[in-house]
Amino acid sequence: MDKVDLKKTVVGFRAKSGEFSTVEIPDRRYLMIDGHGDPNTSSEFSSAVETLYPLAYALKFLSKRELDRDYVVPPLEGLWWAEDMSVFTSARDKSKWDFTLMLLVPDWLDAGHVGAATEAVAGKKDVPRLGELRFELLCEGTCIQTLHIGSFDAEAAVLDHLHHEVIPGAGFELSGTHHEIYLSDFRRVAPEKLRTILRQPVQPSAPS
Repeated sequence: MDKVDLKKTVVGFRAKSGEFSTVEIPDRRYLMIDGHGDPNTSSEFSSAVETLYPLAYALKFLSKRELDRDYVVPPLEGLWWAEDMSVFTSARDKSKWDFTLMLLVPDWLDAGHVGAATEAVAGKKDVPRLGELRFELLCEGTCIQTLHIGSFDAEAAVLDHLHHEVIPGAGFELSGTHHEIYLSDFRRVAPEKLRTILRQPVQPSAPS
């Protein structure tokens, strides 16, 4: 049985450092769970991670067992926002951040499969926030993205450049939630070597 690596087959999982690419992202379904606060200290962040992965692996094994389709569990992703978006690009006040952590679900799996996997996980493990996890469609459309190599704190300058120069310079304006794709395991990789795709949904600028 061939194992599908979604990082190699799904549009948007590739980007280059120093380049800002415009990509069309199709609608996709994710396992999602929300939280608030500094990801370095927030119990909501750690418990979200501890909830997502058991279900993601249960889905993978269900797919392999029942559908003869195996795949690599895709990288963790996150949507990030705040009432004042400057806390991402200047002040970096992480205590004011809101987030949705996500894991992509392959398009051959549906809500019934997710429900079955959820029941299996609930019967075997004490998963902290399983009741809060949802299976939801994310619609992004046109996005501009780049690959950031380095620490999460070093993203600020890249995001400032993206928001205030790249996007308006291309004739767009921000239209959705800041999106990050964690190609590296931040629990095991040194901060200066982290590889993160930074994505921003956009729409054509309104006429002046």
